[in-house]
Amino acid sequence: MLKASLRRWSLLALVLLLPAVAVRAEDAPLDRAHNAVRVLNEIMQAPDKAIPQDLLRDARAIAVIPDMIKAGFIFGGRRGEGLISVKTRDGTWSNPSFITMTGGSIGFQAGVSSTDVILVFRTQRGVDSIVNGKFTLGADASAAAGPVGRTASASTDSQMKAEIYSYSRSRGLFAGVALDGSALRIDYDANAAVYGAGITPRRIFEGGVSNVPGPVVDFRDRLEEYTSR
Repeated sequence: MLKASLRRWSLLALVLLLPAVAVRAEDAPLDRAHNAVRVLNEIMQAPDKAIPQDLLRDARAIAVIPDMIKAGFIFGGRRGEGLISVKTRDGTWSNPSFITMTGGSIGFQAGVSSTDVILVFRTQRGVDSIVNGKFTLGADASAAAGPVGRTASASTDSQMKAEIYSYSRSRGLFAGVALDGSALRIDYDANAAVYGAGITPRRIFEGGVSNVPGPVVDFRDRLEEYTSR
């Protein structure tokens, strides 16, 4: 009886709360670019709370997902839209591709929150996976909560072996966070709206696009600025 009641309440919660995640109105692509630049600026300018400089310098790709919505009651879900740039062969940052990030969870949780997320890719494997359209943190690439502080470094075996460092900021607090199970996908519709129909992520990353809007260029330029310090 208790299990049946809990199951009914869980299903009701799923119906009531997850639409806040799944049916959330998407930001226009250029608004996402503006917000991603804002998140980068605010985090990297925070005294002693930024992503360590050596991690940025050695990163193979960086994704920024501003204002990711998380909702839940027993069952939970999250969804966000952002951008990802990869390090090119000459060591500069590529034009970004638009992406989405989704995930679910089970456990004690309630409410709705908005969180900024940054992913720092340390190996080529994760980059190759996202180029092909989709990958899952913890399954297709190992992930760990990233160290915080301009001079911080990985301190545990699990962190040192991680292919991706993940960070989040909620209510002004910035810290490493575990996001295993979250799926990252290329947002082909947003890419088409900005770069043109039929443009692949690989073509974007390899510099095969032109007339890139200012807000999108600004995201790439801010990455150049923060990794060259």
